[in-house]
This record gives sequence, structure tokens and C-alpha cells, in this order.
Amino acid sequence: MAWEARHSTRSSMATVSSEPDASASQCEELVHFIKSTFGELEGQNHCWLNCMNDTWKTLNQGSYLILLYESCGTSDNHGELMSAFRRLKYLQQRYPRLAVFAMEYGVDITSLAQSQAVHTVMKEYISFPILMSDKDFSNMTNGACYLLFEGSEDHVLFSKWDEELEVLIKGMDNTVMKTEPSETALESRVSWQKEEVPKEPYVGSVRNLLLYHPACISVDEDGDRIFISDSNHHRVIISDSNGTILDYIGSSPGFEDGEFESAKFLRPAASFYNASEDCLYVVDSENHAVRKADLGRRVLQTVYPASSKSTGIWSWLVEKLGLRREDAPSENFDPDSISFPWHLLKITEEDFLVADRNFETLWILSMSTGQKQEIGRGRAEEMESYQQAINEKCALLKDVNRNWSSSAKEHSDLLGKIPFKELASSIARFQNYIVFCDADSQRVLKYDLDTKDISNIQFSNFGVLGLPYWFVCHLERVSTWGHSTGQFQQHIRQVNVLPGRCNIKVSVDIPADTELASPLAESCIWRQVRGSGAEISGSDEPATNTEKVGIAQQWYDEIDNLAFSEVHEEPTEHEGDENPSDGNFQDQRRVNFTCVVNVSPGTCELVASAALYLKIDSTKGDHGEQKALIKKIIQCHCREEHAGIEQLMENCKDARDLTIMKPVHLRLMLECADHPAGATNKETINSESSFEINISLD
Repeated sequence: MAWEARHSTRSSMATVSSEPDASASQCEELVHFIKSTFGELEGQNHCWLNCMNDTWKTLNQGSYLILLYESCGTSDNHGELMSAFRRLKYLQQRYPRLAVFAMEYGVDITSLAQSQAVHTVMKEYISFPILMSDKDFSNMTNGACYLLFEGSEDHVLFSKWDEELEVLIKGMDNTVMKTEPSETALESRVSWQKEEVPKEPYVGSVRNLLLYHPACISVDEDGDRIFISDSNHHRVIISDSNGTILDYIGSSPGFEDGEFESAKFLRPAASFYNASEDCLYVVDSENHAVRKADLGRRVLQTVYPASSKSTGIWSWLVEKLGLRREDAPSENFDPDSISFPWHLLKITEEDFLVADRNFETLWILSMSTGQKQEIGRGRAEEMESYQQAINEKCALLKDVNRNWSSSAKEHSDLLGKIPFKELASSIARFQNYIVFCDADSQRVLKYDLDTKDISNIQFSNFGVLGLPYWFVCHLERVSTWGHSTGQFQQHIRQVNVLPGRCNIKVSVDIPADTELASPLAESCIWRQVRGSGAEISGSDEPATNTEKVGIAQQWYDEIDNLAFSEVHEEPTEHEGDENPSDGNFQDQRRVNFTCVVNVSPGTCELVASAALYLKIDSTKGDHGEQKALIKKIIQCHCREEHAGIEQLMENCKDARDLTIMKPVHLRLMLECADHPAGATNKETINSESSFEINISLD
């Protein structure tokens, strides 16, 4: 904040800055402690949670807005705390240059797994850091509040976390919006980057599961389809009643219409299937939008807010040339728009009821025009008109909770801890079942109305999903800004070869005490060759004597107008291996896939990645053993990742039902010698070699 204008601003914020129990010295003590933690991930009295790309090292200048709350004092006000986090996300979107984070004090920093903050990061998709401290500041904050201060000074503005937030926003409108971005921030934007990639929570070990916070569900009974919002993977998965995955919508976090493979969501939530159109309406929560997926044409488009794109010939040319910027709602956030929608209920033939997670704010949205009308916040007389639609959803939850057998007691207890309204879009009636999302256990459950038994939906056909958007090693991404980097285990090899065709068989030993949940599909393999080679794995045609080898060899042949001579079988150091068979092959303990590369003299690099879907061995019934296995397979690297698995296992009593995505990353350096001498000076001799690369994931 530009503190030159502080005096004029403070006149309008007298109620904010005049907390009776917060003296100037206490304010300075608090800010001094916060600043002392910058640049240090863990200390004697603190630790940073959810820090991505070393962001905690750069929090040393600019303006800061902090949500300060007490760990042990918020258990009875959990709903208010969640609303406070959403308001903080709202301000983060509205003021991109404002540094936003939260601070939880009075917490045991040696046991992050017991902290509500880890669960909050995953459930609420928190992308800003949280500072955990065992210090006690309750005597000066009098509960939870917001703090606003300038990094170069210790002046603090206090605000209660509810009724005075609007005053805080007005203060930021007068100051933060006038602050120009720093030169460092401008330089960090590379000119060729098309867009800012949304930041993601660092508690990323859980995202290696098939589902990462499955939040909402809807069904198409006539078409035998279930639509699952895999929220933190930013996609909607379509399966049948047996769990066979049929299709998916959404490729990565962002805001983009188009074909299912390229369209983008930012944390999709509730959905509704309209049979007359064969379309699925989806709430795009973090984009504050409602989207419409045409299941026949496999195209996603935005219903609300209405697109500002023109349809003229010039717009068509700009789009075809790839010069159009994406319309991201967060760039110019409209406070009067639908804010963090979560639920979607059809109330008339033409209208939807759209609501936030706790049904505190409601909107009426027209399906045909995309126009919305806000219903007052918390007005009971207007809520009665739509209570029936809400009650129908809640009745399903109550029926499940009431009739579950004792063997499903843990699920019943879990439902009892969460307000039924919050789960209204997480449950649906489907044939003779009630299906619902268990987001804490990262799975979808099925309740039989006849037998009263509950079971997991066992998913299959994972190859349809292909490679996750975050999967490929970050060194290969064109745009990396905003992504949590994570840590990739890479297998690096080097091989000497002769010019010509190289048939490479990659054999991967899966981790001990695991088994394949699904065979490796070609869509789950990614290959790239750089340097003096050319990757031809995808070619169905066999190599011929006219096939060109590498860019350098193509240039040489075109200059001399020569055709390739017949390929002579030259013995090499790898000739002893058998040629890899067509396609991919996997047995019980090993997975194989092939790569075919044409190499020319010089150096080339093959970068190959594959996604293996694994399950824990069915004989592993001990809960502690299962927890250790999951940590080993996912390879947790930091304390918060361990804490995420601890919380997962607390809610999931049998981890054998979970499907884990295990990445494989190979970097193979191929050193190619010169062509063997031919009978004439212009004759080029190529060889064909085959070899195998063995990789162990243990």
C-alpha cells in the first residue's frame, strides 16, 4: 500500500484501525515476527505450509493482507473460517499485486497432520501460503481478523473477518489499485507466455490418486452415465454404472472453451444433465462461471458470463492464427458476478438455481439467455421457494446416514460432521443405488437401496484419461509460470549407437506390494526426441530404404540428390537383444513399452514419460502397512505431503480401494558415431539396432 496516502485512507477506516486491545507495540511485535519468517521455510516457532516455487522467499516487500486466526479457537466456527478463506481468495483474484496469505497461531507445528489447515488446503483449493506458528497472539487479536500492512513499515490495519471487510476493500481500492507493478514483476512475465497459469496447492502427493477431491456428482439414468467433478484435477469424468470410464471433459486449470481435450476448468463443482439437449451444465467454481458441455459434439462452451468474443471474419482469422488471448474472469473480477458458485439445481424448465457452498448467496440463471438474477443473502422468505429442490437432495443423504449398517459406521460418522446442505450436490439417485462423492477419502461410493450395503465404484479403462496435465517433467513445459514444480524422479541413461534405426524397449518393474489396476495404454505414454534424431514410434509403416534419418542427413541427401542404399545389417554391441514386439506389453510385475528413433551422427536425447495406474496388493490388509506403502509409492518429500497422506488414511479405512497414478520419467542420451565407410564416397550405410532399458520404481 502507498503509505503516503495512509492518513487520507485511515480517516475512512477509523473503525478498522482502532481495536482497543491492540496496542502499537503489540502490532509491531506481530509484524516483526511475521517478517522474521520470510525466507525460512521452517523455524523454531513456525513453518510455512503450501509454499510453491519458493514463494516464501520472495515475501519481503509490497502490500500484504493476512487472515489471522487461532487454531484451537475455530472448531466451533468452522463454517465462518471457510467463508473467511473464500473471501481471501476473492481478494487475491481482485488484487493480483496484493500478497495474500493466512496465519494460524497456537498450533503444534510438529504435527501438521492434526492441523485443520492441511485439510483446508485440499478441500478449499487454497493456492496462497499459510504460516503456522505455536505462538499465542489471542490477547491482541481477540479472535480471527484480517491484517493489512506494508512490507517496508510496521503499521497494521485490523479488521474483523466479517462485517468490516467491505471497509477494508474500500481502503485497498484507494491505494493498492494505484500501485504500479514492480519492474521485477514485469520482467518475470516472459513475452512468449500466452497466459498466467493458475497456481495450485503444494499438497500435491494426493493428486497422484485417480480422483483428487471428487466434489460433486450427477447422473444420466437412461444413458447409464455418471458425471463426476474431479475438482482438484479440473476435469469432469464420465463413467458408466460399473465404473468404466467413457470420456472426460477438461485438460488443465484455466478458462477456455472448445473440444473436451483442450477445454479448461478451474475447479468444477456441481453439474446437471439435461436429457432434451444431451448436454451437461457444469459450475466452474474458481472461474465464477457456468459452462455447458455438448456430449454429442464433445464441445464445451460458457453459458455465464456471456462471452465478449465477436464472430466476424477477423476474429476467426485471429483465432486460427493463435493470437487471441483467453478470457479469464479473474483478470477483471466483477464483484457483482456469481462469486465462487458451487451448487446447481434446476427449478423450472428454463432456470437454474446457482448457490455458493453453504447456500448463503443464491442466483437464478436462465439457461437460454445466460442472464442471472441475485436472490438476497440469507433471506428466508425467498429461500422457501427453492427449499424443496434442496430438501430432495438432503433427503438422500439422511436416508443413507440413517440406514447404513454398522460396518459402514465410519462413513456415517463422516456425513454427520458435514452440514447436509454443503453435500447437496455430492449425491444423486441412480437406478437402484444412491451414488455420492466421499471427497475426504478421494473416492465415489455406491449405496444399494435393497441390501443397504455400501461399496466403492471400482473404476477401469484409465487409458481414456491419458496423461495428467501436470505429469510431464516441468523442463519440457513451454509455460511453467504458476505451477507447483513438485519433484520428479528421473531415470537417466546413456547409450552409444550407430546411425540408423534404434528400436528401444523400455521395461519398468512396478513397485513391490503393488499390482496393475489397468494395462498401460498408448495414450498414457509421451515421447519426445531432440537433437540429431527423429522419433517414429507412432508410425505404423515399417522403415524402408528411402526413409530419411534426422535433419542433418535429410539436408545432405537433398544436396546430392541421392537415394538411400539398401540397409545392410551391421553387427552392433546391441544386436544380441531381440527386437521389441509391436505395441506395449505388461505382465504381472513388469510393464514394457517401445520407442523407435532414427539417429544421425551427433547427440540426441529421448525423453519418455508414462503413467502407470497401480493398486496396493490385495493381501495387504493392515492399515499401518497400507499407509507406509502409499507414502512409498507416491514418494512424499516434505512434511505437508506426509500430512496429506495421514489425513487421507484417517478417512479411508482400506487403501486397497484406491487407484494410484505412478509416473515414469526416462531421459536417454544417444551418442551416435559417424556413418560406416561405404564402397564409394557418396554411399551412406545405415544400421538397425535394438536394445532394452530396464527401470525399477522401488
